[in-house]
Amino acid sequence: MASPLAKQPMKDRILETADRLFYLQGIRAIGVDTIAAEIGISKRTLYNHFPSKDALIAAYLARRFVQPRPSDKPPVEQILSTFDSLERRFASKDFRGCPFVNAVAELGTDDKSVKKTAIAFKESRRVWFRDLLRQLKVADPEALATQLTLLVDGSIAQALVRDDPAMKPRRAIYISAMGDPNPSATSKALCAKGAIRSGIDSASVDAITSSGQRLSPLLDPAQDTQEPPSPVRTEIPCLSPAEWIPF
Repeated sequence: MASPLAKQPMKDRILETADRLFYLQGIRAIGVDTIAAEIGISKRTLYNHFPSKDALIAAYLARRFVQPRPSDKPPVEQILSTFDSLERRFASKDFRGCPFVNAVAELGTDDKSVKKTAIAFKESRRVWFRDLLRQLKVADPEALATQLTLLVDGSIAQALVRDDPAMKPRRAIYISAMGDPNPSATSKALCAKGAIRSGIDSASVDAITSSGQRLSPLLDPAQDTQEPPSPVRTEIPCLSPAEWIPF
C-alpha cells in the first residue's frame, strides 16, 4: 500500500521531506543529496522543482509561515489558546524550537532573505496580539503585544534548552485580563484556570476580575511566592506545521 506521501505531487513530497529534515536535523546538516535519497529521486528531479537549496530553504520557511486561523472566539480565549498550543508543542517529541530563529542562527544574519522572512513572521505574531489587545481596550496594546511576544520567545527557549515541563508559559495567560473593566464570565473562568496553574486561589482571582484591577503585578517573578502544582509530562503525537502556531 502506497504511503500518503507517495500519492502527493512530487514538489509537495520534496518540500514536506525537506521541512521535516531541516527542522529536526538542521538546515546546514541536510543537503539536497540527503533529501533526494530520502524520497528516492535523483538530484536532477529535485532541481527541476527547486533550482537551488536556497530556493528550497525559502519554500520551507514560507510553509512554516502559518497565519492564525480566523476565530469567532473572544480575544481572551484566542490569547490563551496560543499558550495552550505552546504547551502542547513543548510536550511533543519533535519539538526543536522556533524554525525561524533556528534558520537565522544557522545561516547567520548576513542571509538577508532568511532574516527578512524571520522578522516578518515575528512581527506578524506581534501584530496579531496587538489587534486582540486593542479589542480588550488595554492602555498600551503596542507595548503589551511586544511583551507577549517576548514571553513566547523566552518560553520556547527555556523549553528547548531545559526540557523541563515546569518551564511553561503559565504567567503569560494573565495578560488576557489586563485592561478589561468588565470581564465576562468566560474571562473569569479563564483567569481562574490560569490561577490554578500558579497556585492563586480562585476567590482572589474573582475579586480581582470583578473590580477590573489590572493583573500585571502577577507577571512579576518577585510576587510569585508559591510553587505551582507538579506538572505532568504528557506524550502526544508529533504535530504538523499546520497544527500549531510556531512563533
